[in-house]
Order: sequence, then structure tokens, then C-alpha cells
Amino acid sequence: MIQEAHKAVQELKSYLKKQDEEIKSEKDRKEAQEQSRKEREKIQRSLTDKAKLQQKLDGLHPKVGTQEGGYEFEKWFYELLDFCEITYRKPYKSDGRQIDGSLTLDGTTYLVELKFTKEQTAATDIDSLKAKVNKMADNTMGIMISISGYSSVAISDASGSRTTLIILDASHLYLFLSGSLRFPDVISRVRRHVSQTGEAYLPINKFNG
Repeated sequence: MIQEAHKAVQELKSYLKKQDEEIKSEKDRKEAQEQSRKEREKIQRSLTDKAKLQQKLDGLHPKVGTQEGGYEFEKWFYELLDFCEITYRKPYKSDGRQIDGSLTLDGTTYLVELKFTKEQTAATDIDSLKAKVNKMADNTMGIMISISGYSSVAISDASGSRTTLIILDASHLYLFLSGSLRFPDVISRVRRHVSQTGEAYLPINKFNG
């Protein structure tokens, strides 16, 4: 009788343990499904937001060269930094000089210069950004983004053995918007090229070189 009772108790314990394991397994399965759903939604939101960024930039092209377009491009650029979760500071003045803002990435702070002109950016604009950067701390660089690109003289003046600049154009923005690279990776790739060669500009068709 005692043995039968003991056996019954053991069977009950085994049954309850099995039930408990099944409940835990089902809970884990549901949690995994919920996590997967959240990840899918996050990716979808990201794709949707990036598509909106591209649509906004596309919509600005008719305003290239206008003051209104310049202001809207500036606003758009900081929306891009928000999307990429890059730390930044919006436009401000330093010693009477207008700074289009700054961003910080991988321990380096970059003064931002945004050009939304019909003409290619000239050497005088490069010199202006250099002067601003040279007044800052040693770990400060400059990043210029010119929607219409640069003259050959501007690229030459931006480059050098100890250049503090990296310069990007519309193709670098669309490289990010197309989904090929994250924007921080675009900056890092050009920064690496600058460190290795002293050349401030790296065309996107040479990113794999």
C-alpha cells in the first residue's frame, strides 16, 4: 500500500514537472514570437522612415540654390542624424562665426558645413571651414556636405598630409538612403581614407577599394 502511494506520488510529481516544462516551453515560444514580431516592426519602421527621408530630399531638388532650400536641407540633415541616432548640436555661433552644427562619431567631433547651391563648392568655402576647425580642439574635424559636389581645386585644397576635413556630396547621401551602408559607416569609410591617403574626398565607386 505504501509502495503504491509512493509510486502515485512520484507519478504525480513527474506529471506536474512535465506540465511545468510544457508551460515554460510555451511561454518561451510566445516570448520568442513576440520578440520576432517587434524586430520585424522595427525594421519596417526603419525602412519606412528612410523612404520618407529620401522622398523629402528628392522633393528639395527644385529648391537647390535658394535660401529656403538651404534652410530645409539643414533641417533634413538633422532629421537624418536623428534617424541614425548620431549625437549632434544644431547651428550655433562661435567667436562670431556661424557654424552649421556639429556631430560626434567614434570619439571625434565634426563641425558641419552644408552647401545646397547649384554651383560646385569652391576652394573659398573649404578655406572657411578649415579656419573654423583650426580654432577648435585637436580632436575636432570638419565635415562638409555639398549637394552639387566640388571643384577640383576645392578637393585639392581640402586634402593634405594633415587635413582635418572630410567632404561628401549627394552620392554619399544616396548611398545611405539606398540601404547600401549606414550613414555612420559612410563617414567612417571616408575618414579612414583620409587617414590613409590625406585625400579628403572618396567617390562612392571607390568605397570597396
